[in-house]
Amino acid sequence: MPSSQQCAINLIQNYYSTFNAGDRVAFLALLTEDVAHDINQGGKELGKEAFRTFLARMDRCYREQVCDLVVFANEDGTRGAAELFIEGEYLATDDGLPPANGQRYRLPVGAFFELQNGRVSRVTNYYNLEEWLRQVGAAK
Repeated sequence: MPSSQQCAINLIQNYYSTFNAGDRVAFLALLTEDVAHDINQGGKELGKEAFRTFLARMDRCYREQVCDLVVFANEDGTRGAAELFIEGEYLATDDGLPPANGQRYRLPVGAFFELQNGRVSRVTNYYNLEEWLRQVGAAK
């Protein structure tokens, strides 16, 4: 039987593999109903429905894949972290951001997780927005 730590690592790896597969039903099933989502340089959204809405916007505006994933977890399996790269294409202009025309980007990302009963109860994402703007040709 895998340790709590290994179960947490497996959950986070599954979180990203279902993201990459585009299987939003399976992806959302990995979240608690009251999941907290701390958006990079944004606010906190609560609940699976808010996360579903966020994903729909992301899927409309971006095509992204996670690569070079490294996952860490504490011994009791209640917290984890991931270091990864997002490779993406900016498909449709997102609110408050520069115009999209298929620009490609690759960004390092850090993510932090709280885990409860085999599901993600909080995810906090960090990446360098100024670097993303530079890569899509909109840096100041």
